[in-house]
Amino acid sequence: MTRTALSALVLLGLATALHAADTPPKKLYCWNEGGRKVCGDALPSSAVDAARTEINSKSGMATSALGRALTPEERAAADARARAEADAATASAAEQRRLMAMVETFPTEGDLRRAFEARVSLNRDAMQTARMGIDGLRQSLVLLLRRAGDAELLSKPVPKPLASDIRNQHGQLLAQQAALATLQREAATIQSQLQEAVTRYRELKPQPAGAATAPAPTPAG
Repeated sequence: MTRTALSALVLLGLATALHAADTPPKKLYCWNEGGRKVCGDALPSSAVDAARTEINSKSGMATSALGRALTPEERAAADARARAEADAATASAAEQRRLMAMVETFPTEGDLRRAFEARVSLNRDAMQTARMGIDGLRQSLVLLLRRAGDAELLSKPVPKPLASDIRNQHGQLLAQQAALATLQREAATIQSQLQEAVTRYRELKPQPAGAATAPAPTPAG
């Protein structure tokens, strides 16, 4: 073999090696299909939305893991959760700003506490009203159910207006109970905010030595 031919072979080998080095590694895919694991270098249309692992064909190492595509219902639920979390974060930041404004506005700790006492009082009154409403709705619902039970004991169908009244009354009762639960959580939040506001107030405006501090108002249960 001539020197020229040998050089050509060497150059061809080098070009081939360089081309192989420049070629990106091929991907392999693994996914579950019918309860068994399937792997291949191409992803069929039936597996496009499935959870899968992508593997580097040269190293054999997994490069990424993709979850399955969400259903429209799951996507809507995830969007709703994200919006709720964003709203909660915004509300929390606004509440922190409001607390700091209160701390800086009131001249004494007593004034600060009295502002919270007004909120506690309003919350307590609202819970009392909610409990009274629940008691009234419960008694009314019991009477309606008794009438429906009497009809069934006489082997008569429950009148449609009566059945509708029972459903409506039950829905109102559930709504009122949910409102009371919200008010109870609000009572605990007010108490927590008061403790935080007092702590911040004392940090920003140290009290004179020997100054009396009033106990925190106790929220109704």
